[in-house]
Order: sequence, then C-alpha cells, then structure tokens
Amino acid sequence: MSSPVIVVAPDKFKGSLTAPEAAAAVERGLRRLWPAADIRACPMADGGDGTLDAILSRGGEQGERAVSGAGDAKVGAAYGIVSAPEGRTAVIEIARIVGLVDPLATATTVERRSTRGVGELIRALLDDGVGRFLIGLGGSSTNDGGAGMLAALGLRFLDASGRDIAPTPEGLAALARVDATGLMPALAQAHITIMSDVDNPLCGAQGATAVFGPQKGVAAGALAGLDATLLRYATVVERALGREAATKPGAGAAGGLGFALQLLGGAPRSGAEVIADVVGLDLALAGADWAITGEGRTDAQTLLRKAPFVVAERARRAAVPVTLLSGAIDDTALGTLGSHFAGCFALTAGPATLEDAMKHAAGLLADRAEAIARVWQAAAG
Repeated sequence: MSSPVIVVAPDKFKGSLTAPEAAAAVERGLRRLWPAADIRACPMADGGDGTLDAILSRGGEQGERAVSGAGDAKVGAAYGIVSAPEGRTAVIEIARIVGLVDPLATATTVERRSTRGVGELIRALLDDGVGRFLIGLGGSSTNDGGAGMLAALGLRFLDASGRDIAPTPEGLAALARVDATGLMPALAQAHITIMSDVDNPLCGAQGATAVFGPQKGVAAGALAGLDATLLRYATVVERALGREAATKPGAGAAGGLGFALQLLGGAPRSGAEVIADVVGLDLALAGADWAITGEGRTDAQTLLRKAPFVVAERARRAAVPVTLLSGAIDDTALGTLGSHFAGCFALTAGPATLEDAMKHAAGLLADRAEAIARVWQAAAG
C-alpha cells in the first residue's frame, strides 16, 4: 500500500488535545510512513465540550458575547456561525456558558444556578437574524429545567401573588403561574437541533435530578424536593405554552435544558451523528482504505453512541476498517469493543503517569499512529 486513503476522525483527548489537534497529531505520525497519503481529517464530538472546535474545523466564524454564567457572573461565551443551504446556523456549546468546570458557577449552590445565559445568547443571535441553531448540551452545571433560558427569551415566572420569581430551582419552589405573552415571536420560526447523547426524561427515578444531580452538587437529602419542584414547574410551563415535553427522551439532558428546548420546538438528535454529518464523515469514508478514531478514555460508555462508536458504525456501512486509538482503554470493555474496531490501542506503549501522558499527548499520539500504521502496512502487503 504505497499511498493509502485514510480517514482520521478522533474526538477530543480531554485535558490534552482538541479533536482537530488530535487529528493533526495522528496525521503527523501517519505521514512519517506515507508522506503522500490522502489523509482526510474529520474531527469529531458528541455534543458536549469540543463540539464548537469540531464543527468550526470545517469552516465558519467564531464569535463571543458576554452573557450570564450559571452563577450569574458574566462569562465570555464563544459560539460559531456556519453557512448552510438552509441559512446561517449558530453553534452553541452550553458548556461554554454554564459549564461544570466553571469555578465561579460551582461556587454557587445548584439551587441558585440558572441557564439564563443560554437564553441571552439565543436572543442576541435571533436579533442578529440567525434562524437555525445547533445546541450541544453536554457538561452542564445547572438543574433548573431550562427556566433561566426561557426567562431570558421572554417568559415570566410568577408566585401566587403575581410577583416575579427567580428562574432557579430555589425560586421555582414558589412558582404558581407562567406568563408567556412576552416570549420572543422569532422563536416560532427558529429551527433548533438539540445535540445530546442523553435520553432521560425530566423527572422521576431516571430524570435529570436523580441521575445527574449528585455530580452537580445536589445533596442526597435535597434530590426528592428538587425533583418535585421541577415536576410542578414542568406542569405549569407546559400548560402556558400548550406543549408537553417532560416525559420525552432527552428532556432531562443538561439539568432539564433539553425539556425547555423541546418545548420551543427543538428536535433532539445524537450529538455524534449531527457532528458526523456536519464534518462530512460519510463523504470522507467513501473510497477510503482505513479509518482511525479515538478519544481521551474509552470504556463501555463509548458504545452508547459516543463519537468513536458512531465513526465505527459509519465506517462499517462504507466497508472501511476502523481502528481505535485512545488515551486509555478500560480493559474490561475490550471484549465488546473488539467487535466494533479493527484493533484497540492505548496511547502509551509502557508505564507512564497520567500527568506525563496528558502533557505529551500529541507526540505520543503521533508515535502510536506511526507504529500502528507499520503493522497495517505489513498486514496489507
């Protein structure tokens, strides 16, 4: 195989490399063996952090606006604008607005965090004439059912005396009525695609609070009360908007932001599937000899339609063998992973600390890609 066609489609290596950087490192390793290879880079994501990087790697403009963070302090929210046949499309990664890694947000109790900044950004983009949105829901620190976003878009949340209440879990405990007369009219014509790999409903044993609340800081003793607040909130806001979404798959994504976006007509899709379409993965795979994908750490959760699994699925449909090259691989998942990938390889060939592996990820990835390519070349003859 003198000059193969290879698709390189990794997700980010969290804490080390963005998906475009990971793809570039793999390409460097491959070109040591095949300088003239047709290497087609398709950086991937699954709707969480890294989504904006992956999509903008194919073109588009990045902008930034100051909006409210989850704890109400202002944050500079990066977003993207890409051209599409249907019109200008905004790419919003909610982790950049209300992310779990924001120290200012997480210093505020979950009960006082809000998604208001997400609505502020959507409102600003609608005012700019943008009518289509790709919104990635991974990595949220909030659990307000999307009330903050809806408030920023014009809904008013009122108590029994008709006074405005804060669109936070704490404030919603006093919710009696929703006034929807101020909702932005432009939302009726907006097209919203919700990118998420979560299919939980808003409330109940499999809902946003019970499943994801603890990792956001909800105390065990507060789970039931917060879930009850969201259930009452959902009933009131559904009645005001004339739609139902609380029990739909994905309503519990991002602390219930999936619920609010579905109430606005948003359509949930697998984040990795959307990214694969945007970066042109199927076109890249057409006529390819080999594909390489990967992520920071692979385990059984990857098979729940994470980016490497979606790459493997699409490669199989194109009759292209695909190899997994990740930072680390859970040994207990190797048996199952082996049925989807033509080889599963971790970043380091020998003992290494996590700190060193992350620090030198680009070089290690290039070296490992070269080593695997030499095996591939020998096998291909």
